[in-house]
Formats: sequence, C-alpha cells, structure tokens
Amino acid sequence: MKTSAKTVLAAALTLTTLSALAQEAVTPAIPGVVNAGTRIELIKDGFKGTEGPIAAPDGSVLFTENQNARVIRIAPDGSTSVFLDNTNGVNALAYAPNGDLVAVQTLDPKVGVILPLGSARTLAAKVDGGLGFGRPNDLVVDRKGFVYFTDSGVNANANPKPDTSKIAKPAVYRISPEFAIERLAGDIERPNGIQLSPDEKTLYVANTAGEHVLAYDIAANGKLGAKREFAKLEGFRQTDNGPTSGADGLAVDAEGRLYVASNAGVQVFSPKGEALGVIALPKRPQNLAFAGPGKKTLYVVGSGSAWRIPVLTAGYAGRVK
Repeated sequence: MKTSAKTVLAAALTLTTLSALAQEAVTPAIPGVVNAGTRIELIKDGFKGTEGPIAAPDGSVLFTENQNARVIRIAPDGSTSVFLDNTNGVNALAYAPNGDLVAVQTLDPKVGVILPLGSARTLAAKVDGGLGFGRPNDLVVDRKGFVYFTDSGVNANANPKPDTSKIAKPAVYRISPEFAIERLAGDIERPNGIQLSPDEKTLYVANTAGEHVLAYDIAANGKLGAKREFAKLEGFRQTDNGPTSGADGLAVDAEGRLYVASNAGVQVFSPKGEALGVIALPKRPQNLAFAGPGKKTLYVVGSGSAWRIPVLTAGYAGRVK
C-alpha cells in the first residue's frame, strides 16, 4: 500500500505536536494552590547564577545573577533587563520597612543595604570578634526591621582557598534595627533558604545537607525555641560531595503554606508541615517568590533560568516575601 506525501507530512506534524506537548512544563493539581495542567512559562534562560527573587514596588520582579554580580529585573510583560550592576556578588534580596534594599553579598562576604545608592552601607561583615562570613546565602526582613540571614559556610569553589581559621562556621543570624548581630543557630550543617511564617512567630530554615526543612518558634522576646523537623523533603540523596536535598529558597502564601525549592522541584507544605504536592520544573529550582497583581503569580529561578506560574493562592502580603 502506498503512503502519500500528505499522510507522511501529517504524521510528522502530529509527532512534532505531541513531542512539543510532552516537553511543555505543566503543573499537577495541588488543592488551593494550582490547577492541574497550568502552564509553567519559561521567561528566559542562559543566566549565570539565579537566586533571590522578590516583588519590587513597581510591580516588577527582581532576582540576582550571582556569577555576573548583578540584579536582573523582570517587567510585568516578561521582558528582562539589568537593574543593578557591580553588586559584590549579591545572592538574595529583601526590602526593609523603610524601603531600603538589603542584600547578602558573596564576593566580599557581608550583609548590607545596596539601594538607595546614597544610603548604601554594611550592616554586618564580622562576628565573634573578627571572624568573617563564609558565604551569606539568603535573608528575610520582618515587619520590625530585623534582618534574619543564613551563612552557609566556606565556599568550596573559592579561588584562592580561604583561610578557614578566619571564617565563622555555618549559622543563622539576626541583625537588629540598631545593627547588633546575634547568632540564632549554629547547629545546622548547611543553612540555606530562610523564611518567616505570616504571623512571624515561626522561623523556617532550609538545610541543604539534610532531609528536612527546620523550624523554630520565636518567643515574644525574640528568642528562638528548640529546633524541630518541620517537613520532610523529597529528592534527598547521597552524592560524591555528601548528602543533599537541594533545599534552597523558601516562600509563604497568605494561608501560611510553605514553598520549598529543592531537588524534587517546588515542594508545597501546609502550615503543619504536611506534604501537599510538588511542582516539577525542567531544571532544578533555587529560589522563588510570589509577585505580580495580587501576588498571585509564583516566580521561580534556578539553574540559569527564570519561570512564572499563575496560582490560585496569593502570596503573603505583609512582607515583600
């Protein structure tokens, strides 16, 4: 039986269409969070180091391109541009209540205000009488202006190798509005993403080297309670460099659900730590934030790419993230 050229062409087009559909990233159903089949839009890829997204006051989204030491802006229409250059390797961003843009910086490790330019200053660069930070990683600023941040420890890829005797061990810190720095936790192997619950009574910390997101109750006097395992992560595995869950950036929505960028994708947990579902992405995500009108779009960055996903819930509106 002869096959016409038209039939062959139609079959080829069908296969092409099916292949394209198979490659299109879509979400599973997570009740209250996202509908099944929602398209995950690739905004752009090819960035060198993608971290720290936050909603900006003008309706855009900012994130850091760490390896190029700059901040990238995503406009509401999805176009991208360089927002700020020569940033000392900024890795994560947060707006303080007074409008200052605060950042953790990795080249000369410190935490400081980077905008407005006339107010740029260092908030913390040394601890314990002179020890430097290894690699400040993520931060969140509460409604009172306290800056919570993580230091993941010595950068294994640093060249030249740093003198470890002059660098503090991995830890979680808090800087007061009066610029006093306090170590909150020093018993986490690799503290990474950090976030507060909407009521700011719980502090969450992602431990990249562990299988759980950790949580601490925050007392009225600001002191932390005992560390507890809040949520178990999928994707935990052993590698040549040790165990890893890939646990990285964290975000919360208006209902107090916690979103975790990890090896498995974006994992969503209830306020009680119950696993609600996983949004798989084409590449491993590193950080995420709610932004856009009503904060009902989830922006995710990682592995050199940036995506956005329309969601059913709104992000928490009481802080920028």
